[in-house]
Amino acid sequence: MGGTFVLADATPEETLDWGRLRWLSNPPATGAKRLTVIDVTLTPGNGHDFHKHPDQEEVILVVAGRVEQWVDRDKRLLGPGDAAFIPAGTVHASFNAGDGEARMAAILGPCVGEIGYEIVDVAGEEPWNGLRAKA
Repeated sequence: MGGTFVLADATPEETLDWGRLRWLSNPPATGAKRLTVIDVTLTPGNGHDFHKHPDQEEVILVVAGRVEQWVDRDKRLLGPGDAAFIPAGTVHASFNAGDGEARMAAILGPCVGEIGYEIVDVAGEEPWNGLRAKA
């Protein structure tokens, strides 16, 4: 398969309890094998809680807003242009730290499974379920 253009108005948006996402590149959308790219919007007061990708590395690039980014037990406040690298299997989380929407690009590789993405939710497990309260 050759390259392809991904146009914003032609890319379906999924609404989740913490925000929205658009699959910019993954096996079903573009035939990608090595990179999954997701346009992520975190709504005010919400976030993508603690989780990990056992077989995928990830880069999270903040495009707009302020994001409370966790990588393992380390927390940083990131703004536009800031990024975090997350090794495969490392627990992480992203929370909107501002009053408006926060936008991020999540780039994962390699593609895993039919949609190019794997996730293990650990938000209800120790120490992740109480980590933000201690911070």
